[in-house]
Amino acid sequence: MSDKTMQAIQVHAYGGPDVSKIQTIDRPQPAADEALVRIVYAAVIPLDFKIRNGWLQQVFPVTMPYTPGFYASGVVEATGPDVTAFAPGDRVFGTIRGAYAEYGVAKALELVKVPDRLAFEDAATIKAGAEAAWKALFTEGELQAGQTVLLHAAAGGVGQFAVQLAKWKGATVIATASTSNLDFVKTLGADQVFDYTTTNFEDVAGEVDLVVDSVGGETEARSWSVLKKGGIFVSLTQDPSQENARKHGVTAKFNTEWPTREDLESLTELIAEGTIKAEIDAIFPLSQADKALEKSEARHGRGRILLGVIPE
Repeated sequence: MSDKTMQAIQVHAYGGPDVSKIQTIDRPQPAADEALVRIVYAAVIPLDFKIRNGWLQQVFPVTMPYTPGFYASGVVEATGPDVTAFAPGDRVFGTIRGAYAEYGVAKALELVKVPDRLAFEDAATIKAGAEAAWKALFTEGELQAGQTVLLHAAAGGVGQFAVQLAKWKGATVIATASTSNLDFVKTLGADQVFDYTTTNFEDVAGEVDLVVDSVGGETEARSWSVLKKGGIFVSLTQDPSQENARKHGVTAKFNTEWPTREDLESLTELIAEGTIKAEIDAIFPLSQADKALEKSEARHGRGRILLGVIPE
């Protein structure tokens, strides 16, 4: 393969796992304000299979064929003439569209340097889970020390970080998880963990300051009653019901704000120093992206799923 081509996953039509193929395509070139990144790990997130299935055509339209993926870690290969913050050889992570590939381009503003003591695989989980947890808890949820938060799907790619970050902040954490993940969520620091397959959380939790919901649907509908007046409901899956929020005297939020760059750097430092740990569920080679997405779609994972693109 020449230095002008690369291996990448290409999706040629909406559909199931069989629409994804690994192919040789042209290597992208960075624009003036971009960097070309040799990808080491790409994060596999639910958004990826939802787009591939054709569920989000109005929100995330794509031109076929396209390369999936949004978040990755890797090494800067080249930079555009306007980029001064990064140089070839720098270890980075960030938003890299088309990350299911050996190389990707990213706006320099959307990249962060990886501290020397932070592994590439952990760095790849930050934008894909840790940042969303920070946003839900602190940027949107305004969580303070001494408050109580209910976290749904606490063993997942976002939930695992949310439990740890809420405890780091000094909050009391109530969490829901499946039977096989109860002990795992307890080891993350949750104060109470309920098995959602056997227990109705609304029967055992109440007067919480914040609910973070990464499930949606019926789980959202059952969550309003556990919030105290003036509490906050943050959805990571859909625009929550403002009607229900008004009815219960609470605030409902969905994807309106994002953490600052300083927040992201603080979060990176917490993970680098080991205060917050990133649980990796599984790592698949790039050629098995279809299997990685199948595992993601099954939604029974523990932590984040990654594609190992190029060995470190």
